[in-house]
Amino acid sequence: MRHTRSVSRWSVTALALAALAFGTATAPSSAPPASATAAHERPAGGGTVVTTTGGTVRGAAEAGVRAFQGIPYAAPPVGKRRWAPPKPAARWPGVRDATRPGAPCAQPKGLPIGVPSESEDCLYLNVTAPAASDGERPVIVWIHGGSLMYGTGDMYGPRRLAAEGAVVVSMNYRLGIMGFQGSPAVEGAEGLGLEDQQAALRWVRANAASFGGDAGNVTLMGQSGGGYGVCGHLASPGSAGLFDRAVLQSAPCATGGSRTRAEARAEAERVTEKVGCERHTAACLRRKPVAELLDAYGAFNEPRPVAGTDLMPLAPAEALRTGRFNRVPVLIGVNRDEERGRVLGQELAPGGAPMRREEYEPAVRAEFGADADAVLERYPLSAHGSAGEALAAALTDAEWATPTLDTARLLAKWTPTRMYEFAEDDTPWFNGYPGPSFAPRAQHMAELAYFFDLALFEDVRPEQEPFRDRLLRTWVGFAGSGRTDWPRFREGDRHVQSLSAERWDRADFARDHRYAFWKSVG
Repeated sequence: MRHTRSVSRWSVTALALAALAFGTATAPSSAPPASATAAHERPAGGGTVVTTTGGTVRGAAEAGVRAFQGIPYAAPPVGKRRWAPPKPAARWPGVRDATRPGAPCAQPKGLPIGVPSESEDCLYLNVTAPAASDGERPVIVWIHGGSLMYGTGDMYGPRRLAAEGAVVVSMNYRLGIMGFQGSPAVEGAEGLGLEDQQAALRWVRANAASFGGDAGNVTLMGQSGGGYGVCGHLASPGSAGLFDRAVLQSAPCATGGSRTRAEARAEAERVTEKVGCERHTAACLRRKPVAELLDAYGAFNEPRPVAGTDLMPLAPAEALRTGRFNRVPVLIGVNRDEERGRVLGQELAPGGAPMRREEYEPAVRAEFGADADAVLERYPLSAHGSAGEALAAALTDAEWATPTLDTARLLAKWTPTRMYEFAEDDTPWFNGYPGPSFAPRAQHMAELAYFFDLALFEDVRPEQEPFRDRLLRTWVGFAGSGRTDWPRFREGDRHVQSLSAERWDRADFARDHRYAFWKSVG
């Protein structure tokens, strides 16, 4: 079954849109990390004081939740510790201010799904909890997306999830070349981003109760690149016992989540040659400025942990196929119109335009090669409102819907699994962008506007608040119990729940996305 690298496609689209709407960023973030100033040197805000294993923190209380930001969960991986596994953070004296997020991990410039940064001192997390700390609340650990190249935990405001009753933790983790360094000269650095996430999960087990959370009820939740991180934790022995449930959004483990050692080394060799570190490679790379490494690595890559290592003995797909993974209840889903956003992004990019009808067939042939005739027969232009919509439908079914159903089938053989399709038609568009030529509907990332305060999107319309509330209740309910208000997905009954404001019931997912056809080609 054909599956191309859709997450990288989304990076390209996001960069094009960023240049259109915001211009290209020209300087990295200069904001100091939350640890840069000791608490006694800075006025302490009127927040809540909580004691953690590393020391005492003071957060802020507002709008029915308590928020704590910039808490170190691991020691800064700087100097000789560049590309070293995470180590516990040092304790701090007094009361640490926790009202500002920590520095973003190093990442390239230009994307609205990221924050330009050259910081290596970036291993900080954030906790948002209900205002009342009575009882043990389910804990949701959010792994942000961004192709494992971009993003920060604090970009995604989780106050609604917390108000619904969950303690929500997000973290920054090493990205790109700083978190997934495949050079054999830098031993054991192929999956440091995943190891950082494991360190954050250990911190959560040790500290959740201090924030009113149940340390024995931790749900990992990730979308896109962050979802592939969840795939990695399902497959990694080092994550065993660190989480109790998992939510996979737009991240089909059956076709993603790892790469080969050869792929990682080829990428590392390209960077090593570009920065002139062919001799004394490890020492040379550790001396290089972060900006030079980021420039050599580039903006369009798809870093992943390497399969066949102690961190990830098996690729996620093989781990799920054989049952050799961390078996926890899983909620997995996909957006019904994933690829609409990418096609629209290409239209709106500088020099772009809506796809003309005569461009549809060449585009399908470029995408699908020897299978193009069959694809054109099943996705005729006459059945869609435009060439862009037709292409997006075929790409969504091939690259997202089919492998997500495959992943659910693999999971359900071994562990309780629920599957959904986010199918809302009237979703917010990207904030500040020109209107699209056709409705984005349930495009990639669209569901995030309902779960998080996210500046990337326009506001959800007031009449959709009941739908948003139901989504929030469902996700927090799954975190609490491992169940949903629809049945489990089983091989004998592949139940996929359609989620939209107008419809909350079973979808004919395999038919709607031509699953049998896509399993027959490629």
